[in-house]
Parts: sequence; C-alpha cells; structure tokens
Amino acid sequence: MEKLLALMARLRDPQSGCPWDREQTWETIVPHTLEEAYEVADAIARGDREELKNELGDLLFQVAFYSQIAQEEGAFTFSDVVAGITEKMIRRHPHVFGDAEYRTAAEQSVAWEHIKTAERGGRRDSVLAGVPLALPALTRALKLQRKAAQVGFDWPDVPPVVDKIQEELGEIRTELAAGADAARLREEMGDILFACVNLARHLGIDPEGALRGANGRFETRFRRIEFWLAEAERGPDQASLAEMDALWERAKAEEQPLEKEKKEALGD
Repeated sequence: MEKLLALMARLRDPQSGCPWDREQTWETIVPHTLEEAYEVADAIARGDREELKNELGDLLFQVAFYSQIAQEEGAFTFSDVVAGITEKMIRRHPHVFGDAEYRTAAEQSVAWEHIKTAERGGRRDSVLAGVPLALPALTRALKLQRKAAQVGFDWPDVPPVVDKIQEELGEIRTELAAGADAARLREEMGDILFACVNLARHLGIDPEGALRGANGRFETRFRRIEFWLAEAERGPDQASLAEMDALWERAKAEEQPLEKEKKEALGD
C-alpha cells in the first residue's frame, strides 16, 4: 500500500509528475471510478478471477487518487479513510465486536439503521435518505423499495406485485390507444420498470444482475444469428424477420445442452 501511495504522489508531483494525472480533479475522476466498478462486476459475472484481481487493483487506485487530491488540499489522507471505515464497521457490528445479539439478518439490518441514526446525533432523516442519485436506475429502485419495506410500506407477498405489473401494462395500453405523448408514455414505462424491480425483490432476485444476464443472452444469440448469416455471405439487414426469428430459436435450442452440461459439472 505504501508503494501505491508513493506512486500516486509521484504521478501528481507538480514538477515531475504526469501531466494527465496532475490535471485531474474530483469531478473528472468520477466517470473512471464508475467504469472501474462496473469492470469489477463484469469480471465477477464472467468468473474470471485473474481479471478480477486486476480490476480490483484499478478500483483501489481510484481510492488512492481521491486520497492524494484530498491530502494536497489538506482535507484528509488515505490513512484517515482506512481509519474511518474500520471504526465505522466495528461500531455497526456490535454483535461481532461487542455484546449485542441478533438472531437473524433482518434484525441486524434494523439495528444497522438505528446505529446510523445514532451516528447522526439522533436526527432522523427521511427513510429513503442515503440512496445515491448516481446509482443505476434499477439498483436505486431496489434500494428505495427495500428502505420503504423496512417501515412496512410493502406488498405482503408476490401475487399483488404481479397484479400491479398487469395494472401498469393496462395503463400503457390505454395511453397508446389514446395517442399519449412521449412524456406520458415515458412516465408509464417507468412505472412498469419500477413494478418489475419490485417483483424481482420479492423473488429474491437482483434486477440489475437479471437484466445483465438477459443482455448477455441476447448478445450471444444475436451474434450466432450474424455468424450463420455470414456463412451464407449475408448480413442481418439482408434477412427477413421470420428468418432471423427462426435462427434465434436455433440459438436458444443450442444453449440447452450447454446449460445441462454446466449443471451436471456443478453437481446440480
């Protein structure tokens, strides 16, 4: 860690540092931080541990970068960051580092929120406070719903959530029939997506991960369509929808044996 911090200080050195690194600010680094976080998630999704090691290093470098800028401003240091998170985790886990006892993860989650309130001096913010605006929309919707559910604002089980999705679909059909404008359709589309996130939450499914998986399946299947058409020296723009649909079903059918082999290899 000392080598990394020394390297970061050298990169930011006003005389002998890197021109690009010296020009960076809090704001300009943020897009790189988000990109690195997504690359960590991608490596995990692909099960590539070697790549994950590299991506975690890139993400750690972002923390060192912010800390170096802060140190230059006299705001805080990397050591302050480490001390702060260590103290906070100890404080928020009294069942591990103290005498508290929680029987379930749900109880621990409630206690976590109480501890956070105490850290603010007893001042109670909105139940929804602390959900960053910059989160991906699906993830933010999930976090907002979880926070509301902690105070009882939630459907009791899955069927009403499914009914809500059907209701939202009915509303968009009505808007389409009435010739609704783009703004109104955008609003209704948002309601459908929010309801779908709610269903995923009740089913114990991460909606961001589920959609990422759907994206991956779509890309794999569509690339197979392109490959088969290329064998006939054609492109998707030269094929009919019916033909591409048939190739799509062929791609899906090819996936079934692969999925079976994968499950058998995992002992499922």
